[in-house]
Amino acid sequence: MSHRIIRPEAADGFNRGRLDRRSFLLGFAASTSALSLAGCVTNDGGMSLAEAEKHYGAVADKKFPISAVDISQVDPKYFRRTVNYESDEAPGTIIVDNANYFVYRIEGEGKATRYGANVGRQGFLWHGEAYIGRKAEWPTWTPPPEMIKRQPEVAKHARGMPGGPENPLGARTLYLYQNNRYTLYTIYATSEPDTIGTNLTSGCTGLLTQDMIDLYDRTAIKTKVIVMKA
Repeated sequence: MSHRIIRPEAADGFNRGRLDRRSFLLGFAASTSALSLAGCVTNDGGMSLAEAEKHYGAVADKKFPISAVDISQVDPKYFRRTVNYESDEAPGTIIVDNANYFVYRIEGEGKATRYGANVGRQGFLWHGEAYIGRKAEWPTWTPPPEMIKRQPEVAKHARGMPGGPENPLGARTLYLYQNNRYTLYTIYATSEPDTIGTNLTSGCTGLLTQDMIDLYDRTAIKTKVIVMKA
């Protein structure tokens, strides 16, 4: 089965009325052909609070320190875990489940690593097939012209906001491409745990920073990405 992303009209990328990491978006609203369920999932146990405190503890990253996650703000069902996941997709494939706020990395032999996520808000959800065309650590963020027009206050970042803890793209970003073109959708790192399990962005997908580092380190350029219909 083949899937394609139809490039839509540009959206501003920020939630109106706010200009902070939560407000970020570099995505597009999109309308695509239907995408079938990519796998069948069953839960085989979760992460204990002690394990969560370890997995989501502070990280001494190369450029900037990463704070521990306040796990009290995260529903435990969104903690990283290995789950049973029957799929015909190759190991390494990333599947974004918009409807349930999860991102899966196929591990093979009926298993997947599952991460909790935030996803696009109403009117900005999209679905289709892409691939990882670029990866970046502490990337620069540049607001698109459409956003600057709608929100002049972001014009100061027109030449790019340097990477760092305040940058809305966070510590790691995976850029989704199709046909050698950047779709303007990303999987990015969020430092705001209360956003996991919510519809927040204009199409991009956010993981807790520690989860994003785990996924980033195990994801190669050209990795297939399937974004499921909500």
